[in-house]
Amino acid sequence: MRFSLSLRNQEDLLHERGIDISHETVRYWWNGFGTVFASEIRRKRVQQMRSYSNWQWHRDGVS
Repeated sequence: MRFSLSLRNQEDLLHERGIDISHETVRYWWNGFGTVFASEIRRKRVQQMRSYSNWQWHRDGVS
């Protein structure tokens, strides 16, 4: 789901790799696991943004 492909395009890509499923199977899979992946991505982004806000700049002794 990283790229904006239709379910039928995803079905074709998987078929080229030897996985024979229908586009409905892809849709069921995405409905089941898509929210889990999206929440994990959001959680990692929030942690990353919080770590950036804690940065502190220090001057070194060189003038």
